[in-house]
Amino acid sequence: MRRSLIAAVAAAALATPLALVATAGSASAAPVPPRAPVTDFNHDGYADLVISAIGDPESTTPGHVSIVYGSVKGPDVAHAKTISRATPGVPGEPKEWGRFGMGTAGADLDGDGYTDLVVNGNDGKAVVLWGSAAGLTGEGSAELPWVGARVTAGDFNGDGKRDLVTADYPRSDDPDNDDQGMTISYGPFTRDGKPASTQAVVTSQTFGPGGFVTGDLTGDGADDIVSNHGFEEMANASQFWKGGKNGVSTTSQRLAPSMGGAIADVDKDGYGDLIVRDIGGNFEDMPYQKGTILIKYGTAAGPSTTRTAKITQDTAGVPGVGEKGDEFGAAISAGDVNGDGYADVAVGVPGEDIESVVNAGSTVLLKGSRAGLTGTGSQAFHQSTAGVPGASEESDNFGTEVLLSDTNKDDKADLTATAPYEDGAYVDSGAAWHLRGSAGGLTVTGITSFGPAAVGVPEKQALFGEPLGH
Repeated sequence: MRRSLIAAVAAAALATPLALVATAGSASAAPVPPRAPVTDFNHDGYADLVISAIGDPESTTPGHVSIVYGSVKGPDVAHAKTISRATPGVPGEPKEWGRFGMGTAGADLDGDGYTDLVVNGNDGKAVVLWGSAAGLTGEGSAELPWVGARVTAGDFNGDGKRDLVTADYPRSDDPDNDDQGMTISYGPFTRDGKPASTQAVVTSQTFGPGGFVTGDLTGDGADDIVSNHGFEEMANASQFWKGGKNGVSTTSQRLAPSMGGAIADVDKDGYGDLIVRDIGGNFEDMPYQKGTILIKYGTAAGPSTTRTAKITQDTAGVPGVGEKGDEFGAAISAGDVNGDGYADVAVGVPGEDIESVVNAGSTVLLKGSRAGLTGTGSQAFHQSTAGVPGASEESDNFGTEVLLSDTNKDDKADLTATAPYEDGAYVDSGAAWHLRGSAGGLTVTGITSFGPAAVGVPEKQALFGEPLGH
């Protein structure tokens, strides 16, 4: 089945960015190249995967989050751990339509060297699952003070401790005050979920942010925030909020409306670059768009207003042809796939038609270079690509979510792509595919794929892989 507008917008808004952090520096000095902290719950050096199965909006599933640990062979599906509200130690109770896992954020919140996982849903307060040598177990988990708010990690004051930004904002007692905003919770966190301090920032929009992209655009060692906004069908301006040693600035730079994205150094100049989906002014148009990626290159002052670029499937070197409903850019993730030092960008194209198969879906890899992000050397993969398991079927939406991370610790990012509407034993059970990085780019050599049953998730209407955690 084709995703509804609400599901499409929600999935894009939840698409959390590749969090980037760097050591301390100053904007006037040489930029500090951003680096991506590894999501590593058991601290073995291999990047781990977080794959949610929140269920179809019409199903009554409470939601599950699966942790697939990295290994020398890539994702270790045999030792995956699935966590829900029913897992011992996790606060709350399973609820129908709970959608536990609809938002996740991985970060070492308590500074013990193990990545922790924040999980939210519609079923109560968000929780933090603490990492350990055994990975994530649910034991000792703590509640966080918001319900269902968007959440993304970063280091917004550059102190080396991981912080959280959420779309949760303190309510005013003044009935005439309808300010909306975001809250930054600064680490380290205590084991009962308390941050060292918090900062509330007014975003001056009708509703709070629909999502965040975080990373260091200015090269000063502190992560910045790009928030996206809208009201009903209207997409409003995104906003850039500079991080720094004193916290996040309370004034912003307005940008074109966007959804999702990543911050990564695609031209290796030391500044993180902003890569987002350019959505125009109306959310209702998104499912019908060909799709456009907007790149704003980083500077000491933030995203450049003059050095920008747009990439579509009609850009020279990009596989495919831009067609109505392709949604090129519905998901975006960044990482160095070929080990050349330039960040590459994976782009989901869930509405791509493969020959006569409508909405089968595809994923495109754009490669970074000294010239920045271009179509040169791009690759495309889908279920009709030789060596990729499965078959392209109508409305699979392969590429709904994408993630670049180094699961086998060879210093080359690997691609995880999901198709939540893939049919398995049941309709729309979903599945994930994992392609390895190499000096030549992504390769189908050693490719793996798996569905919800392989990790212990009930398969019926699971929508495994929507969303895919970052």
